[in-house]
Amino acid sequence: MTERRVAIFTDETGWHTRRLRQALARRGFEGRCVDLAACRFDTAASPHGVLIPGFGKALPCAAIVRGIAGGSLEQITKRLGILHALRELGVPVYNDARAIERSVDKAMTSFLLHRAGVATPPAWAVEDEAQARRILVREAAAGHGLVVKPMFGSQGKGVLRVGAVDGGFVALPSLGELAGLAYLQRFVPQAESPQAPGFDWRVLVIGGQARAAMKRVSAHWVRNVARGARCQACALEPGLAALAEAAAAALGMDYAGVDLVPDAAAASGAQVIEVNGVAAWRGLQRVTAFDIAQALVDDLLARRLGVGLDQGVAQVCHF
Repeated sequence: MTERRVAIFTDETGWHTRRLRQALARRGFEGRCVDLAACRFDTAASPHGVLIPGFGKALPCAAIVRGIAGGSLEQITKRLGILHALRELGVPVYNDARAIERSVDKAMTSFLLHRAGVATPPAWAVEDEAQARRILVREAAAGHGLVVKPMFGSQGKGVLRVGAVDGGFVALPSLGELAGLAYLQRFVPQAESPQAPGFDWRVLVIGGQARAAMKRVSAHWVRNVARGARCQACALEPGLAALAEAAAAALGMDYAGVDLVPDAAAASGAQVIEVNGVAAWRGLQRVTAFDIAQALVDDLLARRLGVGLDQGVAQVCHF
């Protein structure tokens, strides 16, 4: 292991990676940004079979996953394979490949939340277009709208409402326009007006504990910050915190950005719609007092490396 060096896996450097490197430096560690696309398996060049740029033939003490670039199925498989390999080699990966795979795959997220008894809207993932249309008609007849989402999408891109929408009926696009698969999630309506636009919550869970929350307020039903939603500070109510913590636990996350929508009919007053395993937190940081990057780093060091804040760096990376 390379003492004090932590790999920050990212496909782009910027505000988030800078904050993580600063947080690591305050604890006596060096954060090195590495693109997973540049990492490789090489069983001839190193005793463990993996080469991480910037680390020579050694391994990082730990790794933080900040971003994974898109690519072909083969490229993504290899990049996730590097994360799997590091875990097998004893390197703590935060979040590891298993957690990221669960959260990136929206169908698996819905399945795991449902299986754990976490309040989440009904969802379907089907490759048969006739079957998808039957689901849509049945839901619309019951007065429900559905949200169509890309299976591996993020930041609210490519989502649309179908079925019962604003008193009318919106048909499902052909599955040829949806990469051959329809992931459908029941839409949870809100009472809203120009004076009181709708909102959802983003709750940040770190090490199993909900640490901060914000409302994402927007007149548009897609309330991602990347789509122009306004971040608003809000109290982290116990019911909201417990629901977010249960969602993160269901997916086995070190940390998670949990998205929830208000639902008066739900026991906790909300439902979980997504769990993000590579969550951005710039918007949340603007309305949160504590340093989120430092909290992430401190959790990694304490819980995954066994390093207390009062311990010297010489005691770390001893495995």
